[in-house]
Amino acid sequence: MERPLFTYHPNAYDLSFEEVEGICDCCGQARALRYRGPFYTRLRPDYLCPWCIANGRAAASYEGEFTGWSDIEGVSPDPADPPPTIARELLLEICERTPGYSSWQQSVWLSHCERPCAFLGYAGSDDLLPILDQVRPDVAAVNPRDADWVLEHLSRDGMMVGCLFQCLECGQHRLHVDLE
Repeated sequence: MERPLFTYHPNAYDLSFEEVEGICDCCGQARALRYRGPFYTRLRPDYLCPWCIANGRAAASYEGEFTGWSDIEGVSPDPADPPPTIARELLLEICERTPGYSSWQQSVWLSHCERPCAFLGYAGSDDLLPILDQVRPDVAAVNPRDADWVLEHLSRDGMMVGCLFQCLECGQHRLHVDLE
């Protein structure tokens, strides 16, 4: 069976799944890929397959989200705030049908061109060199006085992790810095 594609998480199979034989708690099918990322729900399924995530069945069955609604950049939890400029269907795609990513703090899903960006993976300083001009504003937002210090200490798996995104509309890269 062909694996589902995750438009907004193209590297999901490398970053958010593990090859483990088991029975999906949602669909009851024997599977070989188990989701190991965040899932915000009162119930705790042990085994979710990528098919149940991609078609929205897991989120609906467990009344959960893989990324919190207000964890998407540009979306406020306050109903008094203006509504998001991102289309509701795209927000639901991220929350209910896209694997989340693990982070030290609460994850942040970045946006650009009034739509969610694709999460590419974790990035350290060396990974950012070819696109430094694109992500420098995001780095500077972490520490406006010393963005170079942030860049020096950024890693893929340390106490200060870069979470790299790319706009699917224009190709612009964005960076969220996650701190332990």
